[in-house]
Amino acid sequence: MSNYRSDERQLAEMFKALGNPHRLLIFQRLSRCCQPGTRCDLEAAIRFSVGELGEGMEIAASTLSHHLKALHHAGLIEMERQGKQINCWIDPAVLEKLSGFFDPQTEFENIGGCDVR
Repeated sequence: MSNYRSDERQLAEMFKALGNPHRLLIFQRLSRCCQPGTRCDLEAAIRFSVGELGEGMEIAASTLSHHLKALHHAGLIEMERQGKQINCWIDPAVLEKLSGFFDPQTEFENIGGCDVR
């Protein structure tokens, strides 16, 4: 199977997961991993506990857990247990991959046979 097809499937799973308003909000909170205007790397990515992510969302803990698992399964977030706490973060490469989908200068420019110039 070509790399393009696996990238296409992975992006489809990512966008599908982001189609839920709660998941989109969680991802949006996590995507602010760096100070505006700076370049974020994996070591600098800010990690949030599950409790911090759920603040103000008014959803049950089990529902939040379900949404986090869906985001993790889609490859959008990373999760790590540290004692009793679970921390979540976004690998900056994921943000680059998603933004690259919308950039006509990337490898995705000819999706569907459209020649973008």
